[in-house]
Amino acid sequence: MFPYHDENTTQRTPVITIAIIVANALMWLLVQGAGSAYALAASVCDLGLIPGEVTGLAEPGTGFEMGDGLACLVDAGPQWHTILSSMFLHGSWMHLIGNMWFLWLFGNNIEDSMTRGRFLVFYLLCGLGAAAAQVLANPASIVPMVGASGAISGVMGAYLLIFPKVKVWCIVPLGIIPIRFTLPAWTMLLYWLGMQVLGGSIDLAKEGGGGGVAFWAHVGGFAAGLILIKLFTKELAYEAHKYSYWEPKDRTRFGQGGRW
Repeated sequence: MFPYHDENTTQRTPVITIAIIVANALMWLLVQGAGSAYALAASVCDLGLIPGEVTGLAEPGTGFEMGDGLACLVDAGPQWHTILSSMFLHGSWMHLIGNMWFLWLFGNNIEDSMTRGRFLVFYLLCGLGAAAAQVLANPASIVPMVGASGAISGVMGAYLLIFPKVKVWCIVPLGIIPIRFTLPAWTMLLYWLGMQVLGGSIDLAKEGGGGGVAFWAHVGGFAAGLILIKLFTKELAYEAHKYSYWEPKDRTRFGQGGRW
């Protein structure tokens, strides 16, 4: 289920949301070489968050294979800077585009509910919460974590709390036929959260820590957004927001002058 539109009108230009998108795009192009093999591997290794490096539980010099004869070696000493830098790195074009789409779809409205400075701080704090959750889930892991999705999950958690009934249009690709439908925001967001919890639980049950998706970072970021949003929302800005509630059509049974 992929959301592509919400009926939630912004009151002003989402400057910080746009700036974050530009920052992520520039990091991808200039630092990560737009996905070229060596630049991508070097950026993920040097600037990605490695839980075992942060906690000190990974043995320095331990290697993580990154393909094509490349390996990422654990550095000595806690690499605290990677908690921040990892939020602006991605693993592929689709990773970047998908994250930036979700940030634009939900971030502009959350920025609109607070001051721009508050939104930047809120976004970064959600990213920190996401990183903390992933580190706690597997504190000795040597697998690098990159992506803005943890911080964006916080934006989605905030959206769930303050705009739960907003109309959201989604698409589900069934083969070559896309199915489009409208849902209240809370339905789509809770479905997404449930998928993250399920994926994270499956990963914890696997030997070696599971696959390549940082599910617990998503859950941690979402929780941070739920907790922090009321501290950052500006009441007058929120009350001025214009959006439409989702309402199901009236339905009656056949034979009573109506339709299903």
